Amino acid sequence: MSTIASMEELAASIAHEVNQPLAAIVVNAESCLLWLAKEQPDVAMARKAAERIIRNGQHASEVIRSVRAMLGHSNSEMSRASLSSIISDVIDLMTIEIGSRSITLETQLCREAGLVHCVGTQIRQVLINLMRNGIEAMCGTPQFPRRLQIRTSMEADGEVSIAISDSGPGLDSATANRIFEPFFTTKSGGMGLGLAICRSIVQAHGGRLWARPRAPRGCTFEFTLPAHGRR
Repeated sequence: MSTIASMEELAASIAHEVNQPLAAIVVNAESCLLWLAKEQPDVAMARKAAERIIRNGQHASEVIRSVRAMLGHSNSEMSRASLSSIISDVIDLMTIEIGSRSITLETQLCREAGLVHCVGTQIRQVLINLMRNGIEAMCGTPQFPRRLQIRTSMEADGEVSIAISDSGPGLDSATANRIFEPFFTTKSGGMGLGLAICRSIVQAHGGRLWARPRAPRGCTFEFTLPAHGRR
């Protein structure tokens, strides 16, 4: 019975993680067709959308490999990586989704928090999950401005901190205590695996992931990674 449960959890984890780049592929394909369908087709914009489709397809393949490695507790792929480059890649992958939801994206990136020791694909997936959670939370509050913020900082203990903040309704105490539990979800049709997987990835890197309310409204998810050379 435990083997069946483990197989089901593995299948659900992979399905959840692969679904995100697949959804991005659909969004970019639709955008590509819209650019080409104009009376005067915008080939340059269509090309950019097609390039994002390729990157998302490659990302889906990488996600399968990284989830399998993470579930197998493998850290052999960890190496020095530029945090700003990882964040830039994620923003590029999510540009259309952010723009289509009328969201203002703000970044405050600390120059000192430059290099981290990580598996780049896995950290990109953590960022995508946390950003998408914030986007979905804000889409339920149309009466308020939608602002998504990414902030990095260097901590005194040598860790790098990455915070994703939104201007959504925030979390009540009961939900905040359970959001990292596998299969717990507040979303209709949600699988309840995104945050659990994010925490597993961050912990496998030697870091921490937590959530806190943001004043006057919204929520912040923050996680840490070891700076390169301090692991």
